[in-house]
Amino acid sequence: MKAIIVIPARLRSTRLPRKVLLDLGGKPVIQRVYEACQKATLHHEIWIAADSEEVFNTCKAFTANVIMTSDEHPSGTDRIAEVIENVPCDVVVNVQGDEPFFDAGIIDRLITVLGQSDAVMASVCAPVQNTEELNNPNLVKVITDVNGNAIYFSRYAIPFSRDAEVTDTSVYKKHMGVYAYKASFLKQFITMAVSFLESTEKLEQLRAIENGYKIKMIEVKGIEKGIDTPEDLELARKKIEQNGTL
Repeated sequence: MKAIIVIPARLRSTRLPRKVLLDLGGKPVIQRVYEACQKATLHHEIWIAADSEEVFNTCKAFTANVIMTSDEHPSGTDRIAEVIENVPCDVVVNVQGDEPFFDAGIIDRLITVLGQSDAVMASVCAPVQNTEELNNPNLVKVITDVNGNAIYFSRYAIPFSRDAEVTDTSVYKKHMGVYAYKASFLKQFITMAVSFLESTEKLEQLRAIENGYKIKMIEVKGIEKGIDTPEDLELARKKIEQNGTL
């Protein structure tokens, strides 16, 4: 089973423009993400999917595994699908291009569980830390069945507690946007029409569930926050300074 990692690197980010190219301890953010992924052990290759010449040329300075992809893709998933048209594989792991402190052990767990499961996708969840997280619509929540397959993803606090106020938020799970796909399914997924649930919640993974496919979830203790805002970038720079060159 050939497994690859693909990191979509998009130049035109909304909340923090050009974030994948911003300096983080002497290296661009995208290089930090690439080097974090190198710590995984079960993958065969790591590829960066660039959407511009500037990103492409920056990445070429530290790896030959860069592919120029269309700048018209509606999502990172479509960008990854373009990559695997040129890089044959059985499993592809999508790591966001703004997570320089990503735990590479998660990649190995995703590859392993997808190889052992009849699910077509795998993803990650962690306990909700507090009521602020629970009620934050920007932090997606997920519920699973007894086999660890996702039942539903929502921006709402699910399940709804009808009879009592929630005191232990850790029974709720927040979703981390890293995915592993069986390559054959990903090629099919991008041809499916946007589903009702997906268009309502604005969550792409609901397209798979609404069409009857399984998403296997693995649980981790916590999730490192990606770089979405100038404040996130400053916190990341301080972390690099405190820990030395990672």
